[in-house]
Amino acid sequence: MSAGGVEAGRVTQRGRPHPAHLVGAGKLEEITAFIGSSPANLVIFDDELSPSQIRNLEERLEVRVIDRSILILAIFARHAHTKEARTQVELAQYQYLYPRLTGHWTHMTRHEGGIGTRGPGESQLETDRRLVGRRIQRLKRQLGEIDKERSVQRHGREDLFKAVMVGYTNAGKSTLFNRLTRSQVWAEDRLFCTLDPTTRVLAHDAGRHVLLTDTIGFIRKLPAPLFASFRATLSEVASADLVLIVLDYADAGHERALAEVERSLTAIDADSRRRVIVLNKIDRLNGAPVPPFPMERFEGDVVAVSALDGTGVDRLVRTITTLAGTSRTRSRARTARARIGWERKGAVTVRRMG
Repeated sequence: MSAGGVEAGRVTQRGRPHPAHLVGAGKLEEITAFIGSSPANLVIFDDELSPSQIRNLEERLEVRVIDRSILILAIFARHAHTKEARTQVELAQYQYLYPRLTGHWTHMTRHEGGIGTRGPGESQLETDRRLVGRRIQRLKRQLGEIDKERSVQRHGREDLFKAVMVGYTNAGKSTLFNRLTRSQVWAEDRLFCTLDPTTRVLAHDAGRHVLLTDTIGFIRKLPAPLFASFRATLSEVASADLVLIVLDYADAGHERALAEVERSLTAIDADSRRRVIVLNKIDRLNGAPVPPFPMERFEGDVVAVSALDGTGVDRLVRTITTLAGTSRTRSRARTARARIGWERKGAVTVRRMG
C-alpha cells in the first residue's frame, strides 16, 4: 500500500449506511471475526466517517479506524517533499481536522507556544478551534504567496506553448514525462508520487518552444479540503494551451478514470482546454491489438503509447508539435488582426480630429 501498510482482507457493504457504524450489524460481526483471526490492527473505510462513527467503531472493533480521507491525507503527507507540497498537505489536514475537534487535542497548545494561548473562561475545545483556525489562515497566506510566484513564472512563459499532463493517479504520467523531456523525475508504481508540478522543455522538439508540465494525479472521491488546498498547483492546468489526458489503457477501469479526470478538469475551469487522449501502458496488452477508443465521446487526437518502452512516443511528439505550430500561427494572426484594428481605429481618430 502507498501509505506503508499491507492489505489483510476486504469486506464489502451493500445497502443503506448505518448511522452509528456505517456498516450493518451483520457486516460489523464479520469484520470483528476477521480481526480476531488475523494480525490486522487497522481498519480503513472507503467512505468518510463522522467522529462519532469512528469512536463507535473503535470501541466495537478494538483497533484503530480511519476513513478514506484520512488515508489519502496520510499518503500525501508521506510523499510531500517540497515546502509547497508540505504546506498544501498541512492545510488540507487542518481543514479536515477543524470540524472534527472534540476537546482532546491538548497537543495543539504546545504546538502554538503554550503560555497565553487560552483566554479567560475558554474551554479546551474553543482553544483548539482558535489555534487551528489561526494556523489555517497562516497556511492560506503562504499558499497565496506561492500562487503569486507561479503567476509571475507563467507570465514569463506567455510566448511559449504550454502542454500539461493530467490523469488518474498511477497512470504513468511521470514515466512518460521523463521520456518526453529526458528528465529524471521520481516515478514509481505507487499512488501520488507527484505532488509538485514539474516543468521541462519537450526534448524532442527541435524548435524548443514547447514546455511540458507533469502534475498531481486525480483520484475518485478526493477529499474536498485536499482538492481546495492544491488549487494553486492545479492552476497550471487551467492556464495551459494543451492538456494531455494520460490513461492506463491496460486497466479495465480506464473509462471510470477518464470520467473522474473530466470532472476534475471541470472543477478547476480547465474543461475548455484543447485536449489529447494518451492511451498509456499498451505494453501490458501482451501483444494484443490496442482496443479502439470510443471516439463518439471525444473530439480531438488520441495516441496510444508505452512510456516504458517508447512505443508511439514519436507520434505523440508530432501531435504536440503540430498543435503547437497551429497555435503559433493563430497567435500571429490574432496579433496581426489586433494591429490592423488598432491602425484603423487610429486613422478614424485622426480624421475626426482633423
